[in-house]
Amino acid sequence: MITRTQEISAPKFGKGLMNISGKDSTWSMNFSARVQYLTSTTWHEENDYYGGPNSNSLIRRSRLKFKGFAYNPNLTYKIELALSNRDISGGSNFTSDAPRIILDASVRWRFNKNWWIQFGQAKLPGNIERVISSAKLSLVDRSMLNSKFNIDRDFGIQLRHKFNISNNFLVKNTFAISQGEGRNVSKGNIGGHQYTMRVDMLPLGNFKKDGDYEGDDLLRVESPKLLIGFAYDYNNDAVKTRSNMGSYMITDYGFFETDITTFFINSHFKYKGLSIMGEYADRNSNDAIAKNSDGSLTGDIVNVGSAISLQPGYVFPSNIAITGRYTNITFDDIVTDNNNINQYTLGLSKYFVNHKLKMQTDMTYENSLFSDNKIFWRLQFEIHF
Repeated sequence: MITRTQEISAPKFGKGLMNISGKDSTWSMNFSARVQYLTSTTWHEENDYYGGPNSNSLIRRSRLKFKGFAYNPNLTYKIELALSNRDISGGSNFTSDAPRIILDASVRWRFNKNWWIQFGQAKLPGNIERVISSAKLSLVDRSMLNSKFNIDRDFGIQLRHKFNISNNFLVKNTFAISQGEGRNVSKGNIGGHQYTMRVDMLPLGNFKKDGDYEGDDLLRVESPKLLIGFAYDYNNDAVKTRSNMGSYMITDYGFFETDITTFFINSHFKYKGLSIMGEYADRNSNDAIAKNSDGSLTGDIVNVGSAISLQPGYVFPSNIAITGRYTNITFDDIVTDNNNINQYTLGLSKYFVNHKLKMQTDMTYENSLFSDNKIFWRLQFEIHF
């Protein structure tokens, strides 16, 4: 008797767990998964009152990703689901009291060689550090500039375009109209809408393999590449303290509404293992202090202020990288007394299979009015099938 078995093959490591295509070639799906394991320790002068440093270990990110095309290769989709507690937290009555499992769920139609239109929930075209995937960062996580000023994800429509000024000078621009209250919102729209525009200028030509949206120069590009980008976000009648992020500004008559603008300047340079990324952020509001109907203050304040982040790094031929970062946060006096925060970070990364299998560690020193001589250390392992 002859026993026949079916052999199932999978893609190369880092290219997904499974590739599926329809027999008539009218659809495809790539399925992948990634996990980040993080442990951290914080030393602070206040620790003296609590018996020593604070330590924590957790699954920082655990995600499932689906992508492919439907009917036509020019009609693509992306779905990314979160599984870790930290990823899905933030549920409220505005999300139907459900965990925020869906990160991305969008479709994109390339209706012309240089034009795309996208619909659904996705990252807004804001600061470059946020647009770069958390799986492709040079350090364990993004800077404080990003945590305080980014505009993250939202549901809406995006129009993307690219064109050449000369043979090498490439320009990419994106315009988005979104709901303006963040991801997974099921009860809205409370305020107005959010309008975002980003322009990326690449005077030395396009980066190899989308390296402009990847942290370290793992490809060690032989010719220098430079990105200079600008992004502007206008949230009309915003009802949250950080544009589409932060907490809702609740009053005795409903919600406090105010226009919030966020402006970013970004740059990214790569050449033979060297990478330098810089960001500037500025947020303003026409009325930053939330008030009740009688003029009394609710206690909610829009996080107006500015920030700067500078991040140089170098990848050695052994695929070991060293990265530094300086971040300064300057809030307006009305936001907090702790209005000038400085962080200095030094990190070390070992890339086994580029960003698909890596180990990263970094140490940060923070100095501010409320956190003088604060030090925190992080160690993270990432695997991405």
